[in-house]
Amino acid sequence: MRQRTLLSQAHLHLHEAAQRLGLDFEKVSYLCIPEETMQVRVTIALDNGAQKSFVGWRCRYDSGRGPTKGGVRFHPQSSLDEVETLAFWMTFKCALLDLPYGGGKGAIRVDPAKLSRTELERLSREYMKRLFEFVGPERDIIAPDINTNATVMGWMTDEYSRIAGRPSPAVATGKPLDMGGSQGREDATGRGGFYLLRRLEKDLGVGPGSRVAVQGFGNVGQHMALLLQEAGYKIVAVSDSRGATRNAGGLDMRALAAHKNSGNPIAAFSGGTPFDADDLVEEDCDVLVPAALECTVTGDNAAHVRARVIVELANGPLTNGADSILNAKGVTILPDILANAGGVTVSWFEWEQNRANEKWALEDIHEKLRQRMEDRGVAVFELAREKKVSCRSAAYMLALRTLLKK
Repeated sequence: MRQRTLLSQAHLHLHEAAQRLGLDFEKVSYLCIPEETMQVRVTIALDNGAQKSFVGWRCRYDSGRGPTKGGVRFHPQSSLDEVETLAFWMTFKCALLDLPYGGGKGAIRVDPAKLSRTELERLSREYMKRLFEFVGPERDIIAPDINTNATVMGWMTDEYSRIAGRPSPAVATGKPLDMGGSQGREDATGRGGFYLLRRLEKDLGVGPGSRVAVQGFGNVGQHMALLLQEAGYKIVAVSDSRGATRNAGGLDMRALAAHKNSGNPIAAFSGGTPFDADDLVEEDCDVLVPAALECTVTGDNAAHVRARVIVELANGPLTNGADSILNAKGVTILPDILANAGGVTVSWFEWEQNRANEKWALEDIHEKLRQRMEDRGVAVFELAREKKVSCRSAAYMLALRTLLKK
């Protein structure tokens, strides 16, 4: 039997949403096909004088609601299927949050740990050269993703502006502040998930004192964990790609973040006990926060998940098989297109500031983000309760309604 691609699995949520809304699938079938995808060869000079080529992609999935928007990741396992699926999810995420964007995504298949800083800069600039006609402030806006950051966005923005012959800060979001970046962008994804969980905690039966396990301790996972700990939640386990640590009495998040960000492995943290990172999703906790890569909770391990609530800060961390198992167990899942939408929401704020040549205060950005996440979270939760469907189904139903209003 032919194995389903990640994108075809993602399309099942579209099929279900259309069915629940009583729509003829032919009316929405165009959303099964990306609007346009570009594959490029990115060739750079290495520091030793040799040349090396990498494959890169950029997908503009649907521009019906406005310019496409989405991150660029550098990862050795990136693929065309992954990029198009992430762009599909971003299309529905922007619609659910009622942002004036379609979904986009980009990637280069590369292990950035094997490149020097100067080689990474050459790679970033060459990628932008290859995509210059494909992207733009009113066409397709880039942003940070896995293994990219404000510095990479700064290089890409500078390269685009150099080719365009004029400053073009709105071609990217997540930039350094001195290049038109916005306050509040660095922690936006984690903070958005935090606002969502706090608003729904009475309905979910969690709150200060609840035990949390965080899978993935990069930028997003760290900010979510720090905010939750400050609010009184107990972070009992954390993992990253190199290992995991646990403490039933609660890990000190500031100390752990400082430990990891100094280059030390999580498993060596003195305030916890090391364990196998693959076992993190099975940790005894109230709230599980997947904040790593796609498909980390599968049909093989979902039955062992002990959390009552899952907050998907990663894109697509649950396979469809895992989703079915966990729904049958009564686990409430706050889906990725809702839970991790804080990043693209504050990216929208940055884009608007760039276009208007404005700088917004941090407290205003936080308040605008909080209101947006709470409003959409309540809408999803109420529809799920009304229709007796999962929060994921409700989120796709609301997003599809918005997409069809374009």
